[in-house]
Amino acid sequence: MTVFPFMFLKSKALKGNDMLINHEKIHLKQQLELLIILFFVLYTLEFLFRLLQYKNWHLAYRNISFEREAYLNEKDLSYLKKRSFWSFVKYFKK
Repeated sequence: MTVFPFMFLKSKALKGNDMLINHEKIHLKQQLELLIILFFVLYTLEFLFRLLQYKNWHLAYRNISFEREAYLNEKDLSYLKKRSFWSFVKYFKK
């Protein structure tokens, strides 16, 4: 979990997981773009909307635009270098 400027990991061993760290760095960038508080407001609202849409906690979580961007790009360790401003908007779907 990431709450700017901190990244919370379940164990020290996860520090070596480059994909997980990249995923969380994507969230850090998203949070900065939305001035942190707005990120969490939008994240929560979108989660609630997705929960109503899917009626499944896991599906709701995985379909939040912020999570979709992070999961789809976590393997690309150079993603943040080429990522455009507010890229998460492209991952918002109906």
